[in-house]
Amino acid sequence: MSCRWGTELWDQFDNLEKHTHWGIEFVEKYTKFVKERSEIEISYAKQIRNLSKKYQPKKNSREEDEYKYTSCRAFLMTLNELNDYAGQHEVMAEDLTTHIICELTRYIQELKAERKSHFHDGRRAQQHIENSWKQLESSKRRFERDCKEADRAQQYFDKIDADINVTKADVEKRCYLKARHQAQMKHQVAEDSKNEYLTFLQKFNKEQNAHYHTLIPHIFQKLQEMEEKRIERVGESMKTYAEVDRKVLPIVGKCLDGMTKAAESIEPKMDTKHVVESYKSGFEPPGDVEVEDYSLSMRRTVSESSYLNSQGESKPSRSNSRGKLWPFIKRNKGSGPEDCSHLPPEQRRKKLQAKINDINKEIQKEMDQRDALSKMKDVYIKNPHMGDANSVDPRLEEICQNTDKLQLDARKYEAWLVEVETRLAEKSDKHRPPSGLYNSQTTTTVNNNCAHVNRESPDGSYTEDHSTEHHLKSRSTDFDDDFDYEDTLPTIGTCKSLYPFEGQNEGTISMTEGELLYVIEEDKGDGWTRVRRNEDEEGYVPTSYIKVFFDTNAKDS
Repeated sequence: MSCRWGTELWDQFDNLEKHTHWGIEFVEKYTKFVKERSEIEISYAKQIRNLSKKYQPKKNSREEDEYKYTSCRAFLMTLNELNDYAGQHEVMAEDLTTHIICELTRYIQELKAERKSHFHDGRRAQQHIENSWKQLESSKRRFERDCKEADRAQQYFDKIDADINVTKADVEKRCYLKARHQAQMKHQVAEDSKNEYLTFLQKFNKEQNAHYHTLIPHIFQKLQEMEEKRIERVGESMKTYAEVDRKVLPIVGKCLDGMTKAAESIEPKMDTKHVVESYKSGFEPPGDVEVEDYSLSMRRTVSESSYLNSQGESKPSRSNSRGKLWPFIKRNKGSGPEDCSHLPPEQRRKKLQAKINDINKEIQKEMDQRDALSKMKDVYIKNPHMGDANSVDPRLEEICQNTDKLQLDARKYEAWLVEVETRLAEKSDKHRPPSGLYNSQTTTTVNNNCAHVNRESPDGSYTEDHSTEHHLKSRSTDFDDDFDYEDTLPTIGTCKSLYPFEGQNEGTISMTEGELLYVIEEDKGDGWTRVRRNEDEEGYVPTSYIKVFFDTNAKDS
């Protein structure tokens, strides 16, 4: 399809001027559109990055412990992929700015300059043809005027010449000759004007032909080429706009694949296993509940019901005892003792092992520094000009001291670890004897956040390493013979346990929280009270763990 502005639109100079101006405005509008899209991409990328940062685990916080679970690690991988995903939107914004916005902004300035130059040439050509037309019109009017004057002069001469009543003397008198001369002169002027008019007419026709068939077509053709380049440039920018988006799609796809891979890496069984590793206490579940026959009143100086009623206390109901079976006992907050004895056995073992691993890493780090300094010292010895070999000795001495201290700490923690592992092994080999006054209809469960009931002290701290072990052993020698050979002692009252206690030492007896026992020997000032559960079970319990109700008559007797 052949279409030329110079021939088809020869008389549409003003409309072409308006159209090309609109074309430039369209390019500016498209550039503004791309710029706003780029700003949206930057804003979106910023929001995505902030979102990813917001949910990243905080350093030295509890959230770091959560990422041992596969689901939490998958979430962290998703956040990292999302951060990369935001980066691709930043790349898009940068490419849109570089390849479209900057290029079109520069092109618009060039386009305006080119358009201005073409229309300047067009106006100059238009002005020239208008001036030529004005000259032609001026010569035409002058020719017309001279012809009229020559015609009037001729008519005047013809009138005088036709008057037959006038004599020659009168003719001479009336300037006959003058009139004839005037007529001839006017005819000559008219002829000259005609020649001038014809000259200007020929000139104008030539210039007009050149204007509408050569000059204007050439200018309009330049404008047409400029407009076609503008349209082509806009098309290329639109194509680039799509390519910028398509360019990041493979990387965005990889980010999404990474998110999918993270989701597929989740292992429910592994996470539930970590729960066991995190909260396993190492205690054994409580044994079977023994039958306590309250219908027998052997060796009971005061019946339980009458005694408690006399004291204004009611017998514990089943509902209360059921609540006591679950050991919701709060622990003291803080780091605890160095040997981690405040922790349950299994957690203590893990904590000690972790400390040993950290110490070994520190030892390895110190040894690496020692080796590096030793090599440096050798270099200084061989090349004294590089440095003083003796300057390394203080640091080597410091490293040796640090290593010795760390190795001492490691042996200390290893000893504690061997101790707790030995106790765990012993517990797994033996069966726990039944003890305690439990509701026979209650099933007990060890809570993850609490240690076993017989590992709690009144303040809630775990006591694996008994500080009273030596005292109990020394005291047990005093009453071992009493248990074996002495007759059964009479009861002097009753007591109710306030806290659970496991009598692991010789001469002690275990009890559960809320259990009712008989007092057969009061505290002698050493913090221990002798109690009896039945005919075969007697022993000492901490006085601070029980509430005693003495029978006044029995005590006096």
